[in-house]
Amino acid sequence: MTDRRFRKEQHLRLPSEFQRVYDRRNRSSDSFLLVYAAKNDECCFEEPLTRIGLSVSRKHGPAVVRNRIKRLLREAFRLTQHELPVGYDFILIPRVGTDANLRNYQKSLKRLFQKLARRDKESES
Repeated sequence: MTDRRFRKEQHLRLPSEFQRVYDRRNRSSDSFLLVYAAKNDECCFEEPLTRIGLSVSRKHGPAVVRNRIKRLLREAFRLTQHELPVGYDFILIPRVGTDANLRNYQKSLKRLFQKLARRDKESES
């Protein structure tokens, strides 16, 4: 059985971690999400981790709405993390004005994460 927990180590927390991903300028988007990606260099963990950070602006509405979007994004990541590339940091920014549900976010995550990982590997070679 696969481990589907969303552990503390899988969160981007520090502003410097967010800035490092933004500075890499590897991004992709669809109608539901804008995703930034950067290869992480986490030597502290025994296996490579995929980590996410969330950025949900006030344009989405009051705190109740923003918190729901964050819960949906965390759950979408938790459910699909075993299908995603490992060793990357991702920042998820939901699009304003979309009425996305969990399934929409899951599909977007899979598609965008794979696209960004492919693009990163191509730029290395």
